[in-house]
Amino acid sequence: MGKVIAVCISPEKGTQKTNVGSARFVEDWGIENDAHAGKWHRQVSLLSHDKIEAFRSRGAEVQDGAFGENLVVAGIDFRTLPIGARFTCGDVELELTQIGKECHSHCEIYKVMGECIMPREGVFARVLHGGVISVGDELTVSFLPFRAAILTASDSCSSGEREDAATPAAAAALSAAGFTVVKEHILPDDRAALAETMSAWCDSGVCDLLVTTGGTGFSPRDCTPEATLDVVERLTPGIPEAMRAASAAITPRAMLSRAQAGIRKNTLIVNLPGSPKAVTECLDAILPTLGHGLEILLGRTGNCAR
Repeated sequence: MGKVIAVCISPEKGTQKTNVGSARFVEDWGIENDAHAGKWHRQVSLLSHDKIEAFRSRGAEVQDGAFGENLVVAGIDFRTLPIGARFTCGDVELELTQIGKECHSHCEIYKVMGECIMPREGVFARVLHGGVISVGDELTVSFLPFRAAILTASDSCSSGEREDAATPAAAAALSAAGFTVVKEHILPDDRAALAETMSAWCDSGVCDLLVTTGGTGFSPRDCTPEATLDVVERLTPGIPEAMRAASAAITPRAMLSRAQAGIRKNTLIVNLPGSPKAVTECLDAILPTLGHGLEILLGRTGNCAR
């Protein structure tokens, strides 16, 4: 939970915002009388009070709103939150849509201090429900269910020669576990194409969990593990080990799986087999524990010593 320190607006773009103490937030528009309001994804900007104070401690003389932020809030580190996080303040509900931004032209703060914290620490949101926010109000953070995406690697399915049964199996298991399936796609067994799609999905923050199906065996065309290794930044070997151990109790062929798992930015990637039955068995083995790992990855909870 955080406390609103300032509510800032500016009548024209490119000018510093001023703390007006209280303002009305309009659904799917933004803040009344603020130049950045409109039907787009960056209707409201938010910045952590602690980040501003740290910047001031370096000798910067900046007023609230100087970085172009609408809301200054103490007690919440916005930079650590995932896309899709919800903020509630009285009747107002916001949804986080973007973290940071590219700075095309350096502001006066940058010219004096050599940097500006808004491109790095600021976040943006759209207004889901309107109302009034005032200085001193409490702002709470909540989260949507984990978002999952499914990427199937199969030459025959991508060409339409064979019906894809692995994706529906994965979607059913994920939905039953409380995940929201936000994206599904089929590609040929092409290492570069698979790696490019995985990178794009992870870097855009579209999903918290990205599961692949197919391409984990010994066939010369099977390349999903290699594509995964091309893009992950940190390996999570315990996940494929757990899947292989569970599958080995069913069939000794489980030892032939080359599945990998790892983290890229704030997304966990897990390779699943191509068989619908094996997909379900593997997800049943890891989903009960996966939620805790994703909560830590997304900053929703701390590490657990149990």
